[in-house]
Parts: sequence; structure tokens; C-alpha cells
Amino acid sequence: MNVSSRVDDETRAPTAPTESAAVDLTVTPDANSPEAVLERLAARQGDMPPQLRRAATFLLENAAAISVSSMRQLADAAGVKPNTLVRMARAMGFEGFEDFRRPFQEQVRRGGGQSYTDRARWLQDLSHGGELDRLFGDMAAASMNGIEAVFSGTDRASVQAAAQQILRARATFVLGMGIANPLARNFAYLASMAVDTIQAIPQDGALPVDALARARAGDVLLAMTFKPYRREVVEAVEAAKAQGLEIIAMTDSPASPILVGARHGFLVPVDTPQFFTSTVALAAFLETLMAFVIAEAGEHVVASIDRFHQRRHALGIYMDATD
Repeated sequence: MNVSSRVDDETRAPTAPTESAAVDLTVTPDANSPEAVLERLAARQGDMPPQLRRAATFLLENAAAISVSSMRQLADAAGVKPNTLVRMARAMGFEGFEDFRRPFQEQVRRGGGQSYTDRARWLQDLSHGGELDRLFGDMAAASMNGIEAVFSGTDRASVQAAAQQILRARATFVLGMGIANPLARNFAYLASMAVDTIQAIPQDGALPVDALARARAGDVLLAMTFKPYRREVVEAVEAAKAQGLEIIAMTDSPASPILVGARHGFLVPVDTPQFFTSTVALAAFLETLMAFVIAEAGEHVVASIDRFHQRRHALGIYMDATD
């Protein structure tokens, strides 16, 4: 999804309701969501036999463990037999315990509600349970869904406008921290073959804001960050806006702090069964933006790319077929 027009703080502020307006802020969870399952469990535990109630109480107090621990591990921790969990699930209308905890596992696959440690534990649980075939399929589906989502939610004109913004700028700074840093540097590396105005930041040992000290109004900061948002990236974006730079933001939520005031904004899905953020869709989108930069740059970039590779051949960096 793209958010291509500039979004200022004033336009994002919600309109306050009038005194006569009744605003219902109650959020009703989906009937199949983990929250709804826990609500039903809490409502019914008082009517359960002692052992089932003991199991229910443990799960209510340790909901984070439901998706990442085996049934036997949960039963041992609760002080009941594994079959007690099956009976408890059936008492709630589920076919069995696996059916009961499926919403919790789906939440982990989507990357919601669990810590990195919990999600890593869930991956290992799949291996111990002989379910790597399912993991393989989930990984393939997540990768394909992410790429499909980023392209179906973004239009050609928005990508072209961002590419043109980069080419018009005196300088473009590309910023990604953590898992996004290698992709930011790869984007700048590829661009350097054709365009000499693009550089990755920060430099080794420096802060992102340090690299912006010599930036000028009209320069571009291409910044990317994903939940949990990196403070250095958010602060660099704020500093860049104060200096008059144009922002191209890549992030995972319309509520991301780097989208506020951005000239071009793109939403990139990062959902994955992994314990960490997926970069599959981000890599695909950055490659697409790079292709647009090259396509919009003019004929001279072809000669520049050719010189780059000819020099490498001359220096013996590439191996010949006879080597």
C-alpha cells in the first residue's frame, strides 16, 4: 500500500465528537480470535470440574505459552494430565486441544501478540512435533503473500514519483537499521553503479543524524523501519524534516511515526512465521524502486554501469571462465 501524498500532523488529527454525539469505543473481538477464546474460557471455568478448572486457570494466567508450548509441556506446567486439556477444549466446543489453540498459533504466524522468544520457541515446537512440512508451506505462503500485497497495494505512478524525487535531488540518503540495514546498503550499492548522488547511512561508528549534518533542503532521505520502530530512524526523519529534506518512508503501518510529513510513503508487509521481521517484500520493493530509478535516469546511466563493470574486469575482480 502506498501513501503517496504528504501527510501533515494537522491533517492526521481526528475530529473531536460533538457533545451530542455518542461514540462507542467498545471493541468486540473476533469470535475466533485468541482474545475471544480466552473470554469464553474465563466465563466457563467456574462451571468446570476441578481438574479442568485448574487447567483453564493455568492457561488464562499463561496465555502466551499456549501457542509455543506442546500440550504435554502445558499439562506438566499446569499440574494436570494431557488428556485434561483435551477434555477442557471439548467442554468449550472445540474438537480437541489442537483446535482450541489454533487461533493462538495463527496469531504467532501473523507476527502479533508474541515476543521474538515466543515465536522462536513455536518454530522449534514445530520441529519437535514433526511439522516442518507445515512450516515449509507457511514460509512459502508468507513470502508470496507479502510480495503480492506490496505490489497490489502500490501503483506504478507512486513508485515513479519516488524515483523521480531521488533523481531530482542533489543527494539521497538511504537509512535502514538492524535487519533493514543490509537492504539499505544494497540499494545504495546498486545505485552507485549508475547514479553518484545516493549513499547509505550511517557510516561505521556514526549515528544516522550525523550523516545529515551537511544535508541541504531538497535532498532526500529514504528511511525504513518496522515494528518495533528504531528510535535512531525516527529521530533522523524528524531531523531531516526540520532541515527541509524530502522523506520517502517505507514501513509496515499507517500509524508508523516516519509516515508523518513524508512526501512519499509505502506500506510493506513484514508478516512471517519467523521469529523476526521478514524482508522478502521489502527486498522486492527496493529492487523495483531501483529499476524505476535506472529507467528514469536517462541514457547516460547505461554508459556509467558499463564503465563500472569494465573497471572491475580490468582489476581482475571477476573470474573468467578460464580461471
